[in-house]
Amino acid sequence: MDPATHLGTSSVARAYGAFAEREARGTSPTYEEWAAGVSTDPQVTALLDALPPGKRQPNLVFAAARWHGASGGYGDLRRTLVTRWDDVAATVRVRATQTNEAGRCATLLPFLARLPQPLALLEVGASAGLCLLPDRYSYRYDSAEGGSQSLDPADGPSAVVLPCALGPGIAAPERLPEVVWRAGIDLAPVDVTDDDACAWLETLVWPEHDARRARLRAALGVARTDPPRVVPGDLLDVLPTLAAQAPAGATLVVLHSAVLAYLTPQGRESFVDLVGTLPGHWLSNEGALVLPTTAGLASNRVDRGFVVSLDGTPRAYADPHGRSLSPLP
Repeated sequence: MDPATHLGTSSVARAYGAFAEREARGTSPTYEEWAAGVSTDPQVTALLDALPPGKRQPNLVFAAARWHGASGGYGDLRRTLVTRWDDVAATVRVRATQTNEAGRCATLLPFLARLPQPLALLEVGASAGLCLLPDRYSYRYDSAEGGSQSLDPADGPSAVVLPCALGPGIAAPERLPEVVWRAGIDLAPVDVTDDDACAWLETLVWPEHDARRARLRAALGVARTDPPRVVPGDLLDVLPTLAAQAPAGATLVVLHSAVLAYLTPQGRESFVDLVGTLPGHWLSNEGALVLPTTAGLASNRVDRGFVVSLDGTPRAYADPHGRSLSPLP
């Protein structure tokens, strides 16, 4: 195929160009340069086109390249992809984008804290289960009016401190939730005691995000003291059985962050139908275009990358990494 023709028709080239402009710009110069480079490189896009469709996303490919030594500018990424493609492709095929961002707990907590206590948390797409531990982290909320609120676990400040800026009209939670049961579901649960698995989670954190990487290490340390239970399996198959194990007298909360985008549109519809049959509440933190109820709230602003919804009703914009919570229009 002529390179120019390939670039004109490659969905990979278009996807990487969009990733450079909409997701990486302003937050990762390295990934912006890499994605822009891939989008205009016919040899590299041809390699990526040979991957299964679900394995072509920039986050996964770039992490795999870094796993095999890529760093610096686009030239180094290109050398790694071209000269070590078999190794990179093998890593892409066996690994997954399981970024477990504990910081998202800061944007979920205002809603969790106001539900009837105690809580039974059930996270779908849980990875290592770090978002199942909102009661074990410390929080520092700054309001738009200039006030601040600090929250710490009952046994003292946590090694994980999550800052979050609150927009006008959004109140900080007054307490941490009381969690009496927690469990997760993931296609490939991450064992928090497995050094190799944890190293992969660190590699998924974008190059310049040193604070996020340090937070991940701290959250993994917290999780190792009492690892959350994460069950392997497809969420549509496992969710009803696992939900039925939540203790009586606790409010069941099915929650998820940046998960449903990996399901097919039909899979998302099936999940919404399924979660609607369960008791308790449904807390969603996803990209605006993922669910029909939030599609009209799509925004190009980085701090409005996600929409938090409670029981299917949009409640606030959220920074994808939990740094802010903003009011809806």
